[in-house]
Amino acid sequence: MTFFDQPAGRQDPETPESVITRFGIQTLDENFTEFTVVASMPVGRLLNPFTGMPTVGPLAILVDDVGGRANFYRRGSGQWTVSSELTVELSPDGIESLQAAPDEPVVASSRPLGPQGATLLAICTISHRGSTIGGGTVRTVAITGGPEGPIQRGPDSLVRTPETSLAELMSSEASNGPESGTYRLAQRPDPIINNLIGIVHGGVSSAGLELVASAAINHEQAEPLRTASIRVNFLRPFFAGAQSRYEGTALRIGKNSAVGDARAVGDDGKVAIIARVTGYR
Repeated sequence: MTFFDQPAGRQDPETPESVITRFGIQTLDENFTEFTVVASMPVGRLLNPFTGMPTVGPLAILVDDVGGRANFYRRGSGQWTVSSELTVELSPDGIESLQAAPDEPVVASSRPLGPQGATLLAICTISHRGSTIGGGTVRTVAITGGPEGPIQRGPDSLVRTPETSLAELMSSEASNGPESGTYRLAQRPDPIINNLIGIVHGGVSSAGLELVASAAINHEQAEPLRTASIRVNFLRPFFAGAQSRYEGTALRIGKNSAVGDARAVGDDGKVAIIARVTGYR
């Protein structure tokens, strides 16, 4: 196998240029000695297709990008990185900040946490309008070998406008309503949101998990429960197809907090990714 090796300074193959362009991510700074990455992304006008409310799900896309790059640049020679875990934590006033200035992009700054071992761990700070509103982590596993070369993609057929919805950006489609308490979001095949091995980008799938879990914990709630944390485990590759989808259910809904579970089911019917979402009023 010819390994498609990318030296430091090149794009992490887990977040290809097509994903960066589709979601409007802009790199602000990279330091290949300290392995730090700073990037921004507009998220303030992206809404949950089930609830119509502002969502923090897209922050997972930005966290996965900057954290994944910080880990990728530290990999050993002849290695490639694969994400195994991702987390996003939001401050109590995070949503209010996004609502107050929806056109102001969110900025994420990542750096390594600890030395390279069995895994690589990066931590990042999320800020908006100059104030810290959250943080996140990305844990990756370094493996030998990888894709033989960049996959071929055609031009992006989606023309993004201020009215383009989050569901459209993700190439997803929300079901009409919950079935037996489960919210479902179909993940349509789209090479633009895939990484180099042809699976759905980890940040995009994490966003999908947040959307269905958030919808589940907000089912028939008069006062919204806003997502405060997202914890994702990547179990196996998530391939999009006719049957691929995200499913979210409420584990517990209390007076002031709630916990929801979500899973990404691949076209083969196997659970590929799981997540737990916690929300507060």
